[in-house]
Amino acid sequence: MNRAQFIIATAVVLFVAFCVGWFANWLVHRFTRVSASDVNELDRMSQELHDAEETRDQAITWLQAREAELSNQLAQTEAELRAAMEGLRDARAETEELRNALERVQG
Repeated sequence: MNRAQFIIATAVVLFVAFCVGWFANWLVHRFTRVSASDVNELDRMSQELHDAEETRDQAITWLQAREAELSNQLAQTEAELRAAMEGLRDARAETEELRNALERVQG
């Protein structure tokens, strides 16, 4: 094999190696490429997730406000109940005093 044949053989081998590498690169990019529909799907999913998180935050805020309101109502109702029970206790004591006084007057 003379020098010209060796150069041509080396050039052919390098060209074939280049073609195989280019083809392998093309295959890798072809199979790993993200399509526009996939990107759109990811954008839609991220927007839905964001909306769901906002809705959750609003629901938590509403529940906290409702819980505070109900706690206030409960505290007011308990205070009214205590006042009513105290008034009833006073009324019973007064009724008992009046009965005792009436029995003394009649007796």
